[in-house]
Amino acid sequence: MQANQTTLQDKEDKGKDNPALSKVIERNIRTIIHLRTKAAGERSLQGRIADAVTSFSGRMVFVYVHIVWFGGWIFLNTGWFGLQAFDPFPYGLLTMIVSLEAIFLSTFVLISQNRIGEETERRADLDLHIGLLTEYELTRVLQMLDAIQDKLNITDHANSDLADLEMETRPEDVLAEIHRLQAIELGKRVRL
Repeated sequence: MQANQTTLQDKEDKGKDNPALSKVIERNIRTIIHLRTKAAGERSLQGRIADAVTSFSGRMVFVYVHIVWFGGWIFLNTGWFGLQAFDPFPYGLLTMIVSLEAIFLSTFVLISQNRIGEETERRADLDLHIGLLTEYELTRVLQMLDAIQDKLNITDHANSDLADLEMETRPEDVLAEIHRLQAIELGKRVRL
């Protein structure tokens, strides 16, 4: 029953697809949304609480609440209107409360940033994997095209990059070259 409802829902959603986008793009968009929704659903209760606190504290409402709170606190502790100050200047209690709040807020923000960092690392790994797979596939396609070209007796131009493009690209070689060239560039800057 559940599978039938999901399939029916998918069909209804696909009927509303943007005709300007290909079906592959639509499928990829749906996959990304599904993966994000799944990742959000797999977060622990503590992670969801940290994200909620971080989300709220990153909004202007949070600032406005604190302006009202601090203004009211200071106003109540000035002694005006015959009220006795419960936290007279320099507002030691307020300072302690705000310091504790800052400790907890920074912890919540760090928890959320750690989660986001882990998600970013997983996405980067996926991007790297897809990039390496794409490079491998393109190299194979170029090699097959070169074989077809040889079979049809078509000659390359003398300045063709085809031979270079057909070489397998190893990520460790690319990283080593990047580091080598960066070291050379840093050496030039130091000499200047």
